[in-house]
Amino acid sequence: MTQVVCTWVPSPKHRYLDHPERPERLRGLERWRQETTLSLVWLPVTPATEEDVYRVHHPRMWERLQSECATGPRVIDYAPTYVTPSSCRDALHAAGGVLTALRAILEGQARRGFAIVRPPGHHATRTVSMGFCLLNNVAIGAAYALAQGLERVAIVDFDAHHGNGTEAIFVDEERVGFLSLHQWGIYPGTGDLEDHPHARGRIVNVPLEAFTGDQGYARLFGEVVVPWLERWHPQLLLVSAGFDAHWQDPLTQLGLSAGGFARLARYLVQAADALGARGALFVLEGGYHPPAVAASIQAVLHALAEADLPQEAGQYPSPYPEPDVTDLAHRVRTLHGLS
Repeated sequence: MTQVVCTWVPSPKHRYLDHPERPERLRGLERWRQETTLSLVWLPVTPATEEDVYRVHHPRMWERLQSECATGPRVIDYAPTYVTPSSCRDALHAAGGVLTALRAILEGQARRGFAIVRPPGHHATRTVSMGFCLLNNVAIGAAYALAQGLERVAIVDFDAHHGNGTEAIFVDEERVGFLSLHQWGIYPGTGDLEDHPHARGRIVNVPLEAFTGDQGYARLFGEVVVPWLERWHPQLLLVSAGFDAHWQDPLTQLGLSAGGFARLARYLVQAADALGARGALFVLEGGYHPPAVAASIQAVLHALAEADLPQEAGQYPSPYPEPDVTDLAHRVRTLHGLS
């Protein structure tokens, strides 16, 4: 069984009324963490510093966020994104959860990791917190890796919502490749197939029709994602792991199952291993159906640890028919020279 380094930042005080991005998202994982027989190493988290934050975010953004947290609880945008008096501390710990696991990977303690953290991050831009996200955790991790001397970092984002913040932060950074698979036509309304012609082959968007599920994702990973990783040949793979692409999620209309997420994770870590990357680190983003989130995170951790997924692990497939992704796969491959 392969060892996996993990961090856990549930941020119980970061909550707002009946908002979907709440601590209960991780319900069902606490007891499982204590009982699982997987080879998981849970690391104590060191919070991110302002230096870590400023590699990605403008100082005025952080100052504004601190001011908003001090007057919370309150909503700060239309998404709605909210803050509470604890949220700035929680955001530093969430980003620190990523950095703690990343340092362990870069130091050779393990080749695989999962930062199970909240609040999420991939919508936060250099200057704006948005879309339930305060600081961009995965971007802070990527920027840290670059600061340590890495020259090619890949970020794959399979959250149902486009990772607009991560894309905007790195759109002109030649050392970072970004690929997002997301449901088209929902928040934040970005991620068109033909965006960013100056970054063809490096910034790749795969907008999906509603109800795309296990079969469509598997085909796209085999025909687009893995060939893109082979072309990009990263030294480190970061994954924005959003589980709102599960068919039971209340905010989206995609069709993955827990078993489907495990299959995607296997595609990614096997590609990272084959390419000789230092490792692969998964970072929690969205996912708003607590039983589906718990089942999916457990499934991914089984995949990272190279353990068989138990029969009772919630691998219920979507009951809805899937759209055909043949044309989409062809268009993405042609546009980005993957044919």
